[in-house]
Amino acid sequence: MHTAYIGLGANLASHAGPPEATLVAAAERLASLGRIVARSSLYSTAPVGLAEQPRFLNAVIALETGLAPRTLLDRLLALEKDFGRDRSHGIPNGPRTLDLDILLLGDFVLHEAHLQLPHPRLAERAFVLVPLNEIAPDLHDPRSGHTISQLLATLLAQSPDEAHAVVPVESELWRASR
Repeated sequence: MHTAYIGLGANLASHAGPPEATLVAAAERLASLGRIVARSSLYSTAPVGLAEQPRFLNAVIALETGLAPRTLLDRLLALEKDFGRDRSHGIPNGPRTLDLDILLLGDFVLHEAHLQLPHPRLAERAFVLVPLNEIAPDLHDPRSGHTISQLLATLLAQSPDEAHAVVPVESELWRASR
């Protein structure tokens, strides 16, 4: 068993409803892939890359799972598709119904086609570091050896505006689904 840290994001409605409802439904489905051991709060985040789109809702879930990295990725991609995501069309960093990323998986360091662990842009993204820091500040990035709290502090020191790009959201729906 390994602990996978999964980043969740959405800024378009899916069949489950608006992004908030989509993330709740996706979290429930993630439980079928293992045991959820921690879940961050929801955060409203500024889009990265393509600015002309709605803000995202983001969260991170810690999932204890026995799935191999490639199998876990395939299951996450199938979940995205179930919620209406079509990765063959669309704009890179554009709007989406659901985005699921493996941020870290145990101590795995992989560089395969379509799968890199830890996530290659983990240290550059406040929208995953802030919720990840909430649930696992002392977790070490096996690539750099730094803790999540150290990665976040470095990012915020280099890009102070990032702190304002990630805003906690009070969500009764998210809280009730725990």
